[in-house]
Amino acid sequence: MRSLKLSDFAMNDHLLALRLFARVARKGSFSAAGRELNIPQATASRMIAELERRIGATLLVRTTRAVLLTDQGADFLSRIETVLAELDEAEQAVRGTTELRGRLRIGIGSSLAVREIIPRLPEFLDRHQGLQIDMLLDDFRQDLVAEGIDVAFRFGPLTDSTATARTIGSWPRVIAASPRYLERAGVPRTPADLSSHSIIVGPVSTNPTWSFQKDGTTSSIRIEGRARIAGNEGAIAAAVAGLGIVMSSSGSLRHEFQEGKLMRILDDWDLGLMELSALFAAGRTTKRAARAFTEFLIEVLKDMP
Repeated sequence: MRSLKLSDFAMNDHLLALRLFARVARKGSFSAAGRELNIPQATASRMIAELERRIGATLLVRTTRAVLLTDQGADFLSRIETVLAELDEAEQAVRGTTELRGRLRIGIGSSLAVREIIPRLPEFLDRHQGLQIDMLLDDFRQDLVAEGIDVAFRFGPLTDSTATARTIGSWPRVIAASPRYLERAGVPRTPADLSSHSIIVGPVSTNPTWSFQKDGTTSSIRIEGRARIAGNEGAIAAAVAGLGIVMSSSGSLRHEFQEGKLMRILDDWDLGLMELSALFAAGRTTKRAARAFTEFLIEVLKDMP
């Protein structure tokens, strides 16, 4: 593909400028976005300046270290990404192709991504070689519209969400600790015993109360975390290191259980289920690639205990 000139843009490539702006905003770099679209950096900068002149607003703030969105730029980005995605979908539908192309932005928790998805990601991309993926690892809730996320995968209740959701599966909540910690601190025999133990508070266990059920009886324990760790992978690593007791899903901890790095505690008590859902932003046409990736995730997780 030949390099584009400013004159090409000036004549007829407003759409390309919009695509370029979206990539600059997401990459935070004119050079990185230009390489993706085969546009020289100087030309890319002039195209964005012309776009800003046309719409009468400053979209990006350029510093010596970064390219940042203005408030107007963030609002403009959230609107045009929807349009660009729908244009891509329309072109593929008209061509009658089943090939997935373009860029898919995925929001996903760290443990699910690192342990289950990334090891099999080459398999998905081999099936869809025209597709590019941005994977945002975040154990907390992202703003699907503001961050331009096509599909997010979240554990837990979605009562505060306006997004369209699809249930993927559910796994038991469990608590666990390392053999070294239990040898030092003792093994809890009842939920009440947890009050004298070191608790690791991760994203799965941010609720200060843990509720256990057994034989129709509920025992609720207020948790005072000795350590608060924002990522589930970090919380699990802290438990393996002997820092204390962690809560997670049975699937997330299965390798640690198999390898003897963690031991399940109070396994005769029920802590309830952790439900995983796929979320698609409300008011936006769902990309075929997002639906395909959701089906792939279901396939990957179907045998997870």
